[in-house]
Amino acid sequence: MVQQSPVTRACLLVRLRDTTNHEAWREFLQLYSPLVYGLVRNRGLQDADAADLLQDVLKSVSGLIGRLDDDKQKGGFRAWLFTITCNRLSTYLLGRRATAAAGADSKIQQMLEAEPEFEDRTWQVFWLSAVQGVSAADVSKTLSMSTGAIYVAKSRVLARRKTEIQRLQPEHKFSS
Repeated sequence: MVQQSPVTRACLLVRLRDTTNHEAWREFLQLYSPLVYGLVRNRGLQDADAADLLQDVLKSVSGLIGRLDDDKQKGGFRAWLFTITCNRLSTYLLGRRATAAAGADSKIQQMLEAEPEFEDRTWQVFWLSAVQGVSAADVSKTLSMSTGAIYVAKSRVLARRKTEIQRLQPEHKFSS
């Protein structure tokens, strides 16, 4: 059964910025936990691993929600949530790859090979500018890159993520 994406209400996102608003977080968990869990299960994770990854995603959302810019030009909340989920999944799979024994599960190995990878610097540009909201000028200074290179690197990651979102969208309805 395909999990339908809930309608994201701006008032819920505003209420989530107050980490002590337990009712808002309870509502968020009810709406989005099944979606995130279903996504990572469909990528081949076992129940316990998917539950652990869901917790990691929720922890990230909790820490980053105050900096969320609900600008539709940047993809909206669901794209932001999908990006966090994909990042946590990639981190999990890469960690598993590093510790996998020679007889590793072939399905997991195939998923690892299918995961898009970015150069560290390109990923830093994306993380600072798109996720943390640091200006291109400040990222340029921090990483000693031209502002144009910042925009190009960010665009590359966004384009690859957009392709991944479009590939999975019919299954998971993560569109904004």
